[in-house]
Amino acid sequence: MSTALQTRDLTVRFGGQIAVNRVSTSFQRGTLTAIVGPNGAGKTTFFNLISGQIKASEGQVLIEGVDITRASAPERARLGLGRAFQLTQLFPRLSVLENVRLAVQAQARKGLSMWRVADDDKALTARALAILDEVALGQRSTSLASVLTHNDQRKLEVAILIALEPKVFMFDEPTAGMSVDEVPVILDLIRKLKGDPNATLLLVEHKLDVVRELADRIIVLHNGALVADGAPAEVIASPIVQEAYLGVAPGGADGVA
Repeated sequence: MSTALQTRDLTVRFGGQIAVNRVSTSFQRGTLTAIVGPNGAGKTTFFNLISGQIKASEGQVLIEGVDITRASAPERARLGLGRAFQLTQLFPRLSVLENVRLAVQAQARKGLSMWRVADDDKALTARALAILDEVALGQRSTSLASVLTHNDQRKLEVAILIALEPKVFMFDEPTAGMSVDEVPVILDLIRKLKGDPNATLLLVEHKLDVVRELADRIIVLHNGALVADGAPAEVIASPIVQEAYLGVAPGGADGVA
């Protein structure tokens, strides 16, 4: 396996507070790494530093060995970083199909004009519809994104991410706010993406049963610092995770719901 993404001493300060503190780690192709830790640990901030929503105070981000620390978020996306946010990022006044079709067009280097007639390029539309079927939204293709339920908006965001075909998939709590019945749809999609040996997946997730099932590796952040890194069973069983993050004494129940 080769390194797809790397951080070196990645740090960000807000005033006098260090939110992410000299985090150095790498992520390999064909693997899914879960990033866990208590609220305020710096998980989403770490994601924001990688994807370019926040500028680093110090350190580097590299994709396939190329330093992208000074690149904007759109530039990083073009280089292969794809992110699904904890809060959905959609075009609410466009249809479900149009949202995904724009992503398909971008990936196909067809430009981003949202005013083209849909059947100008039937292949792009067919690709978008196939992705919607994958996320169980094929029947909602003509609906406006704004009228979708929260669950369906999360599925639509994953569909857009799939359409962009990034090298690195970043999921920030993809099941947050979803009903128990809808969670398996998203997990099945992530599981399918994980089957691609060229894909690299990063997952921030509070549900440790999900983490245990999907992750090849877990890293733990606490107060912005990397405090544990290893195989899921090893990290979940470690005293620091048992005591600080699961709220149980070492040797007790694992706290997984």
